[in-house]
Amino acid sequence: MAMAKAAILAVAAVAALAVQLAAAAYHPVGGDGSWDASGNGYDAWSAKQTFKQGDTLSFKFSSSHDVTEVTKAGYDACSGANPVKSYTSGSATVKLSAPGKRYFICSIPGHCAAGMKLEVTVAAAAATAPAPAKTTKPRHKRSVAPTPAPAAPAPDAAATSTDGELPNVSSPTAAPSPKSSSGAATLAGKAVVGLAVAVAVAALAM
Repeated sequence: MAMAKAAILAVAAVAALAVQLAAAAYHPVGGDGSWDASGNGYDAWSAKQTFKQGDTLSFKFSSSHDVTEVTKAGYDACSGANPVKSYTSGSATVKLSAPGKRYFICSIPGHCAAGMKLEVTVAAAAATAPAPAKTTKPRHKRSVAPTPAPAAPAPDAAATSTDGELPNVSSPTAAPSPKSSSGAATLAGKAVVGLAVAVAVAALAM
């Protein structure tokens, strides 16, 4: 969540910077960019302009002139003895990167007094508030229906009595008792008779 917020704020900051750059204005000095001693009245032109932080000033001049940025004291005295910055290449583009007052003169003797001086008041850029971070609502999870319990198996029809009475249970049939063999009884009788005869014969012999 913290990373998402940081990403949103970063995007908002970049968007605000892009808007600020897109809104930056380009100001040709005097209306056409010409920087000369023709008495254009640069301060009168500047007083009618609105300069904002991020805007750009454009100077175009001949080799007999220069553009020298000076302090308030240098501006008032038309002196380029202690310049903030000097441009001598025939053109100059100055970025108004900070709010406040900026002062420019031509440092060639007599030119500043002839009207080649410019005071610019730069307004601070409007602060763009970052868009509020969007809070994402957690997605609701789908409720999972409980799995139905397996149906109990139907009772066996044979084991359930339909009239409420207990089912008839048949008793097991007893195993038939073994029958005595008549042949075995006859043999046993003959053995007894034979043994009796043998005893009788032995008694007579004595």
